[in-house]
Order: sequence, then structure tokens, then C-alpha cells
Amino acid sequence: MKSEILRLLKESNGYVSGQQLCDAFQVSRTAVWKVIEHLKKEGYQIEAVRNKGYRLVGSPDVMSKAEIESLVRTEWAGRQVVYYEETDSTNIRAKDAGEKGGEHAVHGTLFVAERQMAGKGRRGRGWESPAGTSIYMTILLHPKFLPGKAPQLTLLMAVAVVEAIRKVTGLACGIKWPNDVIYQGKKLCGILTEMSTEVSFINYVVIGVGINVNQETFPEELGDKATSLKLELGANVRRAELIAAVMEQFESCYGTFLETEDLSGVRKKYNQLLVNRNQDVRVLEPGNEYEAHAVGINDTGELIVRTEGQERAVYAGEVSVRGVYGYV
Repeated sequence: MKSEILRLLKESNGYVSGQQLCDAFQVSRTAVWKVIEHLKKEGYQIEAVRNKGYRLVGSPDVMSKAEIESLVRTEWAGRQVVYYEETDSTNIRAKDAGEKGGEHAVHGTLFVAERQMAGKGRRGRGWESPAGTSIYMTILLHPKFLPGKAPQLTLLMAVAVVEAIRKVTGLACGIKWPNDVIYQGKKLCGILTEMSTEVSFINYVVIGVGINVNQETFPEELGDKATSLKLELGANVRRAELIAAVMEQFESCYGTFLETEDLSGVRKKYNQLLVNRNQDVRVLEPGNEYEAHAVGINDTGELIVRTEGQERAVYAGEVSVRGVYGYV
């Protein structure tokens, strides 16, 4: 009810009467008043006028289940939010729900944390997860397609994040293959996909997303490799609003993916966002490094590179691609 009352207040151009809220949720005026008071304690500025009702006049940068759910405008992606002030990692929580089932295991459930104690990135690397500045979230999915197609979802999420950042901030970011979101050569977002599968069946997929939003500083070793939206824009970004935008964009991309069960429907957009495209790159395979010219991705997400006049597909897995002279 709290999320829905907040949504009604946000969508209203004027006052929402107490009786209207009572009728909508079949509760007493006292129950409505308690919700309003709780929202005020969280920092929402709500004006109450006799015979008129309640009006939302100001919202803080709140990260909460109610705030996120009040902003999400999707059919299934992020409609249900599980929120933690602090947890080990949202991927771990989502996988646990996927294993155990229950109310939090619904397709599209979004796990969000203010702070992570055991966040991790690609190949098990640690992911810096301080409180109050970033987005740490994981969406739980139960796809019906074959397991071999699941890694392509990582690239879908990269497109969704870039499109959401553009929508909310106007910032034109790009993608470093396969799934790092970057701006002017520095990393803004990392994405980690994990799954549980049988031979021909997916039990669940979790896609974790970490976005540097309002950080003002980074550890010295990351200073020349990472950035945040605030550092690039010079202003704070409302995290819950960005989360909602990512969910909307991902749901759209996912729907396109299901039409063909490959990336053909988003391939053109992905390649337009790909900063490696038409660039010389260094391919780092286990026990083998070579330079090549990146062409773009194919319909299954492999990076097509040209070397010695021939094209070959580079698979993500344990392979990295770097710029010849740096990270990008």
C-alpha cells in the first residue's frame, strides 16, 4: 500500500483526498495517515489540507522499496522490489531466492541494496560498494529459452543501462564489449550475469548491475579508469529514478529478444553504442594475445574482429578485449 499511495501522490497534479485513498485500498483514514507520516519521516514533503487531502511537494533521493516501486512503469521488470540497507551482494540474494522459490522468486523481481559487503565483478573481482552513492541491483529471471542463449542477456542489459542513462541525464554513454558502460574512456557501470541450468533448461538467471552514480572520489588505483554520473554532470542524479528507467528499457529489450531469441533485434543499436567498433583492439585469450580490428557484434553477441584479412568471432567467457593503448 505504501508504494501505491506514493505512486498516486506522484501522479497527481493536485491534492489526493484521504477518502479517495481509503476507498482505493479499503483501509481506514488512520491507516492512510500512518503511511503519510511514515513517508514524511523518510524525507518526503507532503502537504495536508483539510477538505482537500494530501499533496506531494518534494521528494528526497530516497532508496527504498516504496520509492522504487512507485516509479517503475513496467509490466513485470522490477514491479516487485526486495530492498536491503546492507547485504552481502544482490546477486547472492537473487540466486538464493531462485534456489528456494517463494514470493521473492517471481520472474522480474528486483533486488536492490544501499550497500554491499561482498560485491563482485567479472572473474570474481571485488566491486567497491559504499553506501549512499551508487546503484547495486540484480534482476531475477526465469527464461524459457535454451541455456546457451542466456549470456546474450548481459548485452541486452548493457543497452538498457546506456539508454536509461541517456533518458534520465542526457549523457551519451557507450559500451565496451561485451558489457561495460563507459563515458569518455572511463567505466560507469559493470554488469555480471550468473545462472543455474540443466542440460536443456534454465532454472534461473540473475543479472547484477552496479552503476557509479553520485561518487565524488574513487580509490587511487581506479582514478584513471572509473567515473560517476555526478563527476561527469556536476550534479546529483536520483538513483531510484535511474533504476526505474533501466527496468523500463530492459523490459523493452527483453521483449525484442524473445521475438527471435537472439540479438538481431538490438544488434544495430548495440553496434552504434559500441566504442570498440571500427577500432584496433588487443584480444587477450588465455595463452594468446593478438591485435585485430573490431567490426561489431553478430546476432549471438560475439565480437567480430578482422586480422590478417580474415574475420573471426571472439567469445566473451575468459577472453578480454582492450584498446591497443589502454582500457578502451
